[in-house]
Amino acid sequence: MDQQHQPLFTDETGARDAAWVQATRGGSPEAFGRLARAYERPAIATAYRLLGNSDDAMEVVQEAFLRAYRSLDHLKEPSRFGPWLLRIVSNLSLNARRSRRSGPMVPLDEEWGPDGIRSTDGEPAAAVIEPGHSAEGHELGEAIDAALHSLPDKQRLALVLFTIEGWPQKDIAALLDCSLENVKWYVFQARKRLRGRLGDMLAG
Repeated sequence: MDQQHQPLFTDETGARDAAWVQATRGGSPEAFGRLARAYERPAIATAYRLLGNSDDAMEVVQEAFLRAYRSLDHLKEPSRFGPWLLRIVSNLSLNARRSRRSGPMVPLDEEWGPDGIRSTDGEPAAAVIEPGHSAEGHELGEAIDAALHSLPDKQRLALVLFTIEGWPQKDIAALLDCSLENVKWYVFQARKRLRGRLGDMLAG
């Protein structure tokens, strides 16, 4: 059954997060625990999409929550804790990727991940990236995964979150701290680069 992705960042969640941030600043570790539980899954999913390795993703998320906790007093807009945290996760993930360019890649046609790979009616994620084409075997999945890892960081993150994870573009814009038009451009350019790189593998 096709499920609509619920926006992560709304006025309601912003007010909730602001209250928890203020409580944490007031000395309540339980309040930060609530923030951690609210954003653990999207944080892990974001890190996993950038790193392709669940162990690395977990390490990055743990470090991100630690940094967020230590820097909470510097957060000027407590209602924007979610986008702020996921930017920390993204930056740490990208730094980790740069430090181990030769690390393992997880084929996108695997139906596993910290937050699952969202596909339509059980189709491989590769088919969602390139509508109208299904992954015919492991080779295409690996090729798509390698092509994704070759994309500029913001393009890759925008494409994966929008096309595979089903994030609303508004959420991606908040995460990347850019406009909706920039998000659309990143996704467009990412798809164009994938088609150019994969070429005949997606034809026919």
